[in-house]
Amino acid sequence: MSSLLAAPVDRFVDELAPVLAEISGQPATAAGDLALEAFNLAAAFVDVDGRATDDELWALVTTFAPRFDTMLAYATPYEVRRAGLVDGKRSWLDQPSTLFDILLTDDARRGRGHASRYYQRAMAVAHAVVALDAHSAREELAAVDRFRSMLLDAIGARAPSPAPAGPPPPVTPVPSPGPEPVEVVLGELDALIGLAPVKAEVRLVADLIVVQNLRRARGLPVAEASRHLVFTGNPGTGKTTVARLLARIYRSLGVVTQGHLVETDRSQLVAGYVGQTAILVRRVVESALGGVLLVDEAYALARGDQRDFGREAVDTLVKLMEDHRDEVVVVAAGYTDEMADFVGSNPGLRSRFPRTIEFPDYTDDELVAIFASMGQRSSYTCPVPVLDRVRAWFAAQPRDRGFGNARLARNLFEATVARHASRVVDLAQPTDAQLTDLAPEDVA
Repeated sequence: MSSLLAAPVDRFVDELAPVLAEISGQPATAAGDLALEAFNLAAAFVDVDGRATDDELWALVTTFAPRFDTMLAYATPYEVRRAGLVDGKRSWLDQPSTLFDILLTDDARRGRGHASRYYQRAMAVAHAVVALDAHSAREELAAVDRFRSMLLDAIGARAPSPAPAGPPPPVTPVPSPGPEPVEVVLGELDALIGLAPVKAEVRLVADLIVVQNLRRARGLPVAEASRHLVFTGNPGTGKTTVARLLARIYRSLGVVTQGHLVETDRSQLVAGYVGQTAILVRRVVESALGGVLLVDEAYALARGDQRDFGREAVDTLVKLMEDHRDEVVVVAAGYTDEMADFVGSNPGLRSRFPRTIEFPDYTDDELVAIFASMGQRSSYTCPVPVLDRVRAWFAAQPRDRGFGNARLARNLFEATVARHASRVVDLAQPTDAQLTDLAPEDVA
């Protein structure tokens, strides 16, 4: 168990000690300062849930006792608790440490990236601490997520501002020969507009898998959990986009082998004749092996009377999820209330879909940001008066069931571009600005 924490702590100290020695000019103390930094970090995550277990404290003692002369020598978990060595340490995670700030300042001055190395090694220590117990507490996973965001925000705030540039050239996607680093995909997730609670839930899922992989690699028992998810919310709230990113996250973490997304719905799963529905479901599931299957409006499968083949589709899907439980992840999506009925329609669904992620409607400001991003991608300029009118338009739309969200924003953008075209088409020699600048009167 101690090696689970000792290995990332050793890398943390060994990789950053030469850097700190160069910056501070005090090579004799660099390793000791970094060992203390790693101890504070590890102790903070032990303290996060308020339940410092014997496994956590033994790992803390055996990892750090050789690095300190007196603090942990010959200590036991009982003595660590009595001395209060981890009490209140969770507050250490509230803001970037002094040492991390030193690295940030040096990076900004000299154009280096040692703060990013600190981030990578510190995250490895955090995941290792959470992996010490067989069951990862939600408070611990949430703390890992907050710590990640704090470090990345600090790194981003100190990064030099890029020089202004024109529209980027078109890029042809090239299939990756192997899994992407999970941080790359999580970065794309964070870049999405809005969806804060959704992003937090997906990051928790990713952190839990990292922790379970650590335990599995050390031959430690793992509390296995279903990877299948329920996405609930109105149309246009990003469910398909997040499912596509989730497939890539699962590939990066070894849950699936391919990381592709297959989208389907009732029309592709339910046939009108006896014996055909099971064939359709099997065909769709097999196409998703190695990736993620997104079943949109999944509740529609559970509707109808006894003569309807939707229930046969559900039964077949449940069986195939079990037969291929290590080969495919299923995400069932739809309206909140109806999805509760869907999960309750078959005894096997509730245990296979233990986690639900609710996608909230976008706020008016978020919809304006989505509209503006569509304009930017299409090389249209959206001055403030245009965005003010767009905001007023969204504010006037009824927020009832089925509110279109991002789809509504796209419809408005396409209508605005069409009105803009009608306005400039009669100009004899339109300037570049006239061709790209939207005007308030273009907004419907």
